[in-house]
Amino acid sequence: MAGKTHSYAVDIEWVGNLGTGTATYAGYKRDHVIRAQGKADILGSADPAFRGDKSRWNPEETLLSSVATCHKLWYLHLCFDAGIVVTAYTDHATGEMAMNADGSGQFSGVLLAPTVTISSGDPALAKALHHKVGALCFIARSVNFPIKHDATIINEG
Repeated sequence: MAGKTHSYAVDIEWVGNLGTGTATYAGYKRDHVIRAQGKADILGSADPAFRGDKSRWNPEETLLSSVATCHKLWYLHLCFDAGIVVTAYTDHATGEMAMNADGSGQFSGVLLAPTVTISSGDPALAKALHHKVGALCFIARSVNFPIKHDATIINEG
């Protein structure tokens, strides 16, 4: 697979024009729809702190979910390779965004807190594998902020 590239495409449609476009800062919604061929639409907006709709996904949440789901997928793969049988996986991922004086901002870190249930395999190795994921996860390798892990392993075996 080395040297192979993968391409992705999404369409974003702003649906927040209330009739006067961006004529005034408060006069438009930040709402948008994210589309990809053959998939359900994602209703998006800005974070409510930035005049967004709290009932819609915001870019910060979708970034955080990308980090967490990429981690999960690689972790499951590594467990399979190590002979660890995972029967359940949940994660409560959190992220911090630092704001700058000019109004810009950036993520300063993410904490993944997965709870993993295994039915067989070494629980210590199951916990340690979380630290190998960062070197493999496409999303983790693409961001410029630290991703930390605080995993809980539940052994059913």
